Amino acid sequence: MKAAGAPDGGPLAGLRVIELGTLLAGPFTGRLLGDLGAEIVKVEAPGKPDPIREWGKARYEGRSLWWPVQSRNKKCITLNLREPRGQELLLRLVEHADVVTENFRPGTLERWGLGYDRLSEVNPRVILARVSGYGQTGPYAQRAGFASVSEAMGGIRYLNGFPDQPPPRMHLSLGDSLAGMFAAQGILAAIYWRDVAGGGLGQVVDVSLMEAAFAMLESTVPEYDRLGIVRGPQGTNLKGIAPSNIFKSRDDKWIVIAANADNVFRRLCEAMERPELADDERFATHLARGDNQDEIEGVVADWARERDAAEIDRVLNEAGVICGPIYTIADIFEDPQFRAREMLLEHHDPEFGSYIGPGIVPKLTRTPGSVRWSATWEEGSHNDEIYGGLLGLDEDARTSLREAGVI
Repeated sequence: MKAAGAPDGGPLAGLRVIELGTLLAGPFTGRLLGDLGAEIVKVEAPGKPDPIREWGKARYEGRSLWWPVQSRNKKCITLNLREPRGQELLLRLVEHADVVTENFRPGTLERWGLGYDRLSEVNPRVILARVSGYGQTGPYAQRAGFASVSEAMGGIRYLNGFPDQPPPRMHLSLGDSLAGMFAAQGILAAIYWRDVAGGGLGQVVDVSLMEAAFAMLESTVPEYDRLGIVRGPQGTNLKGIAPSNIFKSRDDKWIVIAANADNVFRRLCEAMERPELADDERFATHLARGDNQDEIEGVVADWARERDAAEIDRVLNEAGVICGPIYTIADIFEDPQFRAREMLLEHHDPEFGSYIGPGIVPKLTRTPGSVRWSATWEEGSHNDEIYGGLLGLDEDARTSLREAGVI
């Protein structure tokens, strides 16, 4: 339920974002802002739309299921940014915008005469969020960048997996999503400085996929700097943090048990009916358990192997021990917590009807975000609204632009 006085659609209602670029990181930024109420005007090249419309092998009614979620809450227009008339139209749109997002290779906007200097001439308050593989500066700036390489060079790929095995990637484009989240954070910070702190002007938000991955490295940076430690993959646990691992149940399911803090470990020992372990000198302290990690985790594994996953989950949570099963997406659909938190939301696709998509994160009590519509499939579905309504171009002008391949 919306709180009294809350704007329709979320806390960012009234914020207008022009989304340039395709695929993942830049459009994910737009999705996050759109979920919270911003008006997202997504620009696609006429006849060459965002490839994510067709990405992925999974098809429902002949359609990809990635596009309708990634582009929910967005108004789709077509515009040829390589043509001078298209560039002029974009500048007119920028006059009415708070934010422009793009994820082209650095220098692309400048080649089109649409760099930040030009955008800020027509709108000094506009914020330009630029997402790229390596950032707008530095020796790698001109390299093409994908999430797979950014995760590798950002350091998180090396930490994943098991020692002496090839570093695997997560079956997701994690680097793109991380970059999109940092871009949204940077945009909100720039808006705060412009509108609240009194700055009054826009600025460039420069996000690198590689740096977004690197930002996740916790203490590995000072560990190497001061101690020369090169942290590597550890498999299913964290070295020296015990017991904290995955354990297989009697019914062949994996469950995470994390009881590395002293007070939680004592609760685990009580729940396992092995209270004496909490005072055993091998396990009585955090450091001692780290030194005897294999031994104590072997004890927990033996206990878990004799019980079904549901029993382990119930017994340990009742005892105040941190634990939970490793879920597939099928398990998530059955879990009441996801439903209670509205994380499985019904969407209504204009072509194939209802489907379930991910909910809104984060939750706001007074100005919650929402899924106002699933992505439209028609290219330029909002051309008339944006070019006619926002820019005031009449039907003849729009027809001329279409015939010239500008929109």
